[in-house]
Amino acid sequence: MDRQVEYTVIFEKGPNNWSAFVPDLPGCISAGTTREETEHNVKEAIEGHLQVMREYGDPIPEPTTDASKVRVAA
Repeated sequence: MDRQVEYTVIFEKGPNNWSAFVPDLPGCISAGTTREETEHNVKEAIEGHLQVMREYGDPIPEPTTDASKVRVAA
């Protein structure tokens, strides 16, 4: 079985869709009409991105990015 890794994904809601990017995998992005669709699409994008990296013999980066929300007064 392949080793499992967990990458941080940043989701952004636009006026007409959602987009997502993976900070630890530059260039790995995806979009969808809904958040759920975008989550599905970005998972496929990550898998494809890693497959291409393996094919080119590039090292697979360890996940290092973390994200959280911080509440401040507006």
